[in-house]
Amino acid sequence: MAENLLQTQDFSELAELGQRADWVKGNGLLPAIVQNPDNGQVLMLGYMDTTALAATCQSGKVTFFSRSKKRLWVKGESSGNFLILADVKLDCDNDTFLVTARPIGPTCHTGSISCFGDEVVEPTLFLNELSTLIEERQRTMPKGSYTSSLFAAGKSRIAQKVGEEGVELALAMMQDNRGEITSEAADLLFHMMVLLQDAGLVIGDVIKVLQARHSS
Repeated sequence: MAENLLQTQDFSELAELGQRADWVKGNGLLPAIVQNPDNGQVLMLGYMDTTALAATCQSGKVTFFSRSKKRLWVKGESSGNFLILADVKLDCDNDTFLVTARPIGPTCHTGSISCFGDEVVEPTLFLNELSTLIEERQRTMPKGSYTSSLFAAGKSRIAQKVGEEGVELALAMMQDNRGEITSEAADLLFHMMVLLQDAGLVIGDVIKVLQARHSS
């Protein structure tokens, strides 16, 4: 999945941010706020020096300077939970970076999507968490996981499940059963997200299409 997200990405033009950044103000280190571009969720805060910024733009994987390790640190280098770069911006004072990146797995070492906690999760943010969990199941393929069994069965089975859940939702609608409608809609949405993941897409890609249609 990380490799798919990195394909055709070129961040070389972002390197010029290093020339505009006020490194002196931060004694060579500037804060970097990481945000998910698909839903706006703030994922974590790290620090970058010139080398970390250059490494981030070159590799497409968010890289920090670890103040505790005293070295460059690629987020996810041990866990595999990388942050895949989408964009970098400087604030108006040129002393803080806003890094937009898509998480591969949980961002926080506690297992949460965000280092700022997931106690209160808006519905749209939960969809992103679910999308991340589905990606993790595909990547790690744990035994006993229903999601992993779908990926193992292949795209024909995944497509079949989407069709089945769509029919069951339609039947629930015809029976005017509100409880069944929401339950079957949830099943359909979940299996649709599995289908998207198998195709190398995420729910955010679908939302972008809806946004484009709405604005046209």
